[in-house]
Amino acid sequence: MGQLDGGGGRGRGARARAASRGASGVVSAVSREPVADPSGLVAGFADATGEYLPLAVTLNGSRVLDAAARLLGVDHAGLAELALAARPGADGLTLVPYLEGERTPNLPDATGSFLGLSLASMTRENVARAAVEGLLCGLADGLAAMQDQGVPVETVRLVGGGARSEAVRRIAPAVLGMPVQVPDPGEYVADGAARQAAWTLAGTAEPPGWSAFRVRTYEAEPTPEVRERYAARRHLIAGRGA
Repeated sequence: MGQLDGGGGRGRGARARAASRGASGVVSAVSREPVADPSGLVAGFADATGEYLPLAVTLNGSRVLDAAARLLGVDHAGLAELALAARPGADGLTLVPYLEGERTPNLPDATGSFLGLSLASMTRENVARAAVEGLLCGLADGLAAMQDQGVPVETVRLVGGGARSEAVRRIAPAVLGMPVQVPDPGEYVADGAARQAAWTLAGTAEPPGWSAFRVRTYEAEPTPEVRERYAARRHLIAGRGA
């Protein structure tokens, strides 16, 4: 799906950049202090500027949307239209999206689950909404793990393939409980690698400037009940072959 970045402030001296979604999902932050998480949910890396890059990774990113679109027989625009036609919470339907096992939490043999199926919730619109909300709740879990390590997250930036989904852009601030910034689509990983290469060649004390890009901010009424229901159900899964 791409990447969700969170912007932070002080706390651990962090400039938190906190999350990403592609085929997998990455929640990352830039911090002036290292993070050591004994649970293993947040991995500690160093970045090229001498600061640190704590991050959490989920296995299930944009492919959750791919699978939901395939199930419903629509393209991604159609999936977004269905999801936005449903009410927040999908009438009680939850998707635990462990479609390829999961890394955060560490459940390599897990499978996904639809929970809360009823006559009211079993509609195409709710299935689409539950897929988007389930994906975002998995991302929110990574974000919470980062915050548990003392990394403040004051803003969130969403990039990557998943950020092109209108449903993801509009539902993300509701699930995450804060505004979400979405820059214009771009190859930000490749841009970052090119910037580091240019910095190496230049031999300067600071990296070269990064050209400005347009950012749109999305806001929505928070829906904490969606995450609360997800948290109560995310353990209700079967293993492969069970």
